[in-house]
Amino acid sequence: MEVYVDADFAGTFDRLDSENVDTARSRHGYIITYAGMPATWKSQLQTEIALSTTEAEYTGLSYALREVIPIMDLLKEMKEKGMMVNDDQAKVHIKLYEDNAKAIEIAKEKKYRPRTKHLNCRLHHFRHRVEVTREISVHKIDTKHQPADMLTKPLREEDFVRHRKVVMEW
Repeated sequence: MEVYVDADFAGTFDRLDSENVDTARSRHGYIITYAGMPATWKSQLQTEIALSTTEAEYTGLSYALREVIPIMDLLKEMKEKGMMVNDDQAKVHIKLYEDNAKAIEIAKEKKYRPRTKHLNCRLHHFRHRVEVTREISVHKIDTKHQPADMLTKPLREEDFVRHRKVVMEW
């Protein structure tokens, strides 16, 4: 399984309507693929206001993993019960692609950071699967190759078509 995650930090902020807290919300989007085909995708405004690009990206990463971990667990259980799951020999694993270096660092390294302490309670639910069981691996992807970009912000037509071709093959 592969997961592409992106976020647009306060992308709808309107300085003329700065009293409207909803314009300060970030949007995240993710695409979950299985066997190279899109299985599910989502784009949504975040419920809490992120204080940085890193927090917006990490929140998107956490929400994507909340959706894909149960799918991974279901596939593992089906495989254990002898059901055909794509490739009988393959290990069920999630590859997560993120374009924000700080969000990747927070996801991979168990290190106390005073500026991210508030993230611990609500977003670190997947850390055990990254650090201990290694069922999830987090990878850097260049922004221009991040297909989840099309779920978070307006793109030039050629960028949109390139990302659509990667995800949908058309």
